[in-house]
Amino acid sequence: MRSPDLKRWREPATWKEAAYDPGVRAAVFQVLLALAIAFLAYEIVSNTIENLRKQNIASGFGFLSETAGFDISQTPIPYSSKSTYGAAFLVGLANTLIVAFIGIAIATVLGFTIGIARLSPNWLVAKLALSYVELIRNMPLLLQLLVWYVAVLRTLPFPQDALALPGGGFLDVRGLHLPRFSLDSGGGILLAVLALALAGAWWLKRQAGIDREAGQTVPTRAQRVGWGLVIAVPTIAVAIAFAASSVSYPVLGRFNHEGGLSIEPEFLALVIGLSTYTAAFIAEIVRAGLQGVPRGQREAAAALGLSRRQALRLVILPQSLRIIIPPLTNQYLNLTKNSSLAVAIGYPDLVSVFSGTVLNQTGQAVEVILITMAVYLAISLATAAFMNWFNKRTSWAER
Repeated sequence: MRSPDLKRWREPATWKEAAYDPGVRAAVFQVLLALAIAFLAYEIVSNTIENLRKQNIASGFGFLSETAGFDISQTPIPYSSKSTYGAAFLVGLANTLIVAFIGIAIATVLGFTIGIARLSPNWLVAKLALSYVELIRNMPLLLQLLVWYVAVLRTLPFPQDALALPGGGFLDVRGLHLPRFSLDSGGGILLAVLALALAGAWWLKRQAGIDREAGQTVPTRAQRVGWGLVIAVPTIAVAIAFAASSVSYPVLGRFNHEGGLSIEPEFLALVIGLSTYTAAFIAEIVRAGLQGVPRGQREAAAALGLSRRQALRLVILPQSLRIIIPPLTNQYLNLTKNSSLAVAIGYPDLVSVFSGTVLNQTGQAVEVILITMAVYLAISLATAAFMNWFNKRTSWAER
């Protein structure tokens, strides 16, 4: 007798039988849908090219090699008014990536801190955290950016009356001025030592995991010596590098502080606004994740004699990551996309420089918008891929 599991699709004997076959009809509908999409895409592209030709608007990406002719206030890579539009695009992209990276780091630390504080047994701490979340997440982000830029940073004193910060820094209406450390010699050696230390830490962790899976006890003394070398070698290398480095302190000049590292107020307002706004949402995600861990895990940790802090660090938080990471990825993507609001406060990000100035000067809206959309799509897919990889690494093994 033939098993039902081994039943295969049978070729229809007649056209009438084929018309009522679900498999055949599904294939026909998919082919028709694919043809309709292809025809729609062809009509859009052909009409766009025809309209551009009628209005005598140049098409193509040759404009990227033309001279830009305008300056950008903040350039993390070499750029001048004699550079090309392609260089202007790279400056805008670099500024966007810098804001996204720093904003995500600050928002993560701030969000986890506030999320844990929401569940604090201290009544005042819990209510302060709740007030922060309800206040920040219910106000529009654009309004918060304008508040930070116009009502806070633009009201700071002028450079002559700048606020002195510990360590030789200053804060005034022109931005934040900090000492700049430069590794005159040995910078490459320092990076190589740090890379070797990280590789050693990764190898030790991997080796310990293999030994545990094999049922072997990891020699504690050798492990301590290994971790000591991993920590001590980079520490000594950093100390030597700092001893051989030079420090440039900001000094008040005729109109502004000169020397050191100057951070523009537009950048400060954007990073503060994005990180504090996103942290309010991350805090609620963290709170929900911590509450999602079964109560029995807390009781088991208490029965083992762990303190509340140890139970949170060793038992509750690791288990809550499987709940926290998926929605946390969405917040990282939102922060990156929300950085496009930088155009409202004059920060030269990708949208402001490329989709603003470059588009207005060249008039090639289709190409500029397509490149901008492709960049944000690539950043989002890369972030999602990294978070999915991290989620897979931290998820529970199902047997």
